[in-house]
Amino acid sequence: MEQQRHGPEMTDDLPAPLPGPLGRLFRHVPALDSLRRYSWRALGGDLTAGMTVATVAVPQAMAYATLAGLPPQYGLYTAIVMTGVGALLDSSRQLINGPTNAISIALLSALATVPEGERLSAAVLLAFLVGGVQLGIALLRLGDLTRYVSHSVILGFTLGAGTLLVLDQAKNLLGLEARGAPEDHFLKRFWLSLTDGGGVHWPTVLIGAGTIAIVLTVRQFNGLMRRRGARFPVPQHLVAVAIMAALVGVFRLDERFGVKIVGAVPTSLPHFQAPQLHWERVRSLSGNAFAIAILGLLEAVAMAKAIAARTGQKLDINQQCLSEGAANLAGSFFQCFPGSGSLTRSAVNQQAGAVTQWSGVFAAAAVAVTVLLLGEQARYIPRASLAGLLMLAAFRMVDRRQLAFHLRATRFDAGVVLATALAAVFISVEFCVVIGVFLSFVLYLPRAARVRLTQLVHTPDGGVRERASGEQACDRLLLFRLEGELFFGAEPELKEHLAAVERAARDGAGAVVLLLERARNPDAAFLSLLDALEVSLRGRGVALLLGGVEPDLGRGLARSGLAARIGAGRIVEGRPGHDAGWREVVHSAYRVLGDALCSGCPR
Repeated sequence: MEQQRHGPEMTDDLPAPLPGPLGRLFRHVPALDSLRRYSWRALGGDLTAGMTVATVAVPQAMAYATLAGLPPQYGLYTAIVMTGVGALLDSSRQLINGPTNAISIALLSALATVPEGERLSAAVLLAFLVGGVQLGIALLRLGDLTRYVSHSVILGFTLGAGTLLVLDQAKNLLGLEARGAPEDHFLKRFWLSLTDGGGVHWPTVLIGAGTIAIVLTVRQFNGLMRRRGARFPVPQHLVAVAIMAALVGVFRLDERFGVKIVGAVPTSLPHFQAPQLHWERVRSLSGNAFAIAILGLLEAVAMAKAIAARTGQKLDINQQCLSEGAANLAGSFFQCFPGSGSLTRSAVNQQAGAVTQWSGVFAAAAVAVTVLLLGEQARYIPRASLAGLLMLAAFRMVDRRQLAFHLRATRFDAGVVLATALAAVFISVEFCVVIGVFLSFVLYLPRAARVRLTQLVHTPDGGVRERASGEQACDRLLLFRLEGELFFGAEPELKEHLAAVERAARDGAGAVVLLLERARNPDAAFLSLLDALEVSLRGRGVALLLGGVEPDLGRGLARSGLAARIGAGRIVEGRPGHDAGWREVVHSAYRVLGDALCSGCPR
């Protein structure tokens, strides 16, 4: 993908922030702030990009609504309202919000148990709930927590979601009759449609295959023209759908051969209508809403970061969460279903020359004009064409190079990818990310809890080094280095290591030095074990000294009273440099020992 950095009029060297309420308004509505440094060139780039995005958004929005089991016009409504509202509030200048394949798949799964006549109202309610969750995350400034979801989880989700997308749309592409109850699992419904769906309908197959062939051909043509310097690509999705709709309409393929079409698409814009807030429905959808909200944030933030890496712009992750929540919440009052940042449309927007968030506003307006002018012609769009677009989207969802890399990198990453993907297919697509994150922590914690204890020896040149196997160490001054995460998860290993220190100090030792410059994140569990070690050593007349103590451990020692019992002169803070504070604490240990040194002491 070609990297683009826009002209100097849209750099991150922003004018000074405005004071007062106006400044707060501009800070939370970045599109307004961008007007302070707007130019005619930026307007031209945004208009061109917005029109280009609209040519992709119209067929995609209808396809994603079909994927979610909703009438196609509601995908168009979502592409108008969510795209416009999200663009005004986006921290990213080129991110395009609206219906996406990942959210539509999750929505389809979430609505599976909802009676067919109530799915539309449930989808709108989900948009309201998703928006509320995302706004809560933004207001609590928890957006940065998205960085704790590993890329392996995202890859696993896209792999599983892509698989489910193919399974769900196979019946539309092959012309099979849908079979199975709504509450049945995807795999069961797919198998029943395949085995009891009345057989393959070849006119439908030809329509779907033709759509895919046209898209791929136009894509190759666009690539060739781009290499020759052309800036404006042919809208591949729109061309393919328009050709197939024209064929169906001219030759009446729906009446003569039974090719299924979208049907009447209202030539009207979405109107204000509050979502139906029924407590029982809210309660039953709340878990799905939370999962879809997190999934939507991950999708949008990942795309925004990818764009920022190419354009050099700065991002405010919490502002991005705010824009996603506001877009979903506003959309729920205009018959929209949940959406997020679109990978395809955002990439098209950036490549087409978008300079600011206003390109998204222009794209939303262009989709609205298309609905008003071409709604009647949209009735002949064959469902097989939309299925073909979704099949292509499924194969492009997964970054195959990244997938292969993660599967080969480590068994940890491969396990997370495969477990998340299998959870999406066999358990629940909307909860597979939660499952993947939980599994990541479960697999990571044992690795993070590894703590290493090393015995050191004092060398004649005044340094310290790791004790070699079988080497005789000083029996009066014992030196140990403890490294790793000193938290409750490592408690069994910490207990074992400190017990080893205690056993080593039973043969005439006068002082034990514990170096902690490579130890991190101490908690009450470690302090309790250290307290027990100090009490045991003091009871036998052995002094405990700590070196390389970092500020967080120092505060814990002081607050727990352990610092006072050990003695201020026997706790040495970490020092920058190669000795990290061990030299000072070793000198303190020799002062404790006095003349009671071993025969081989290097001093």
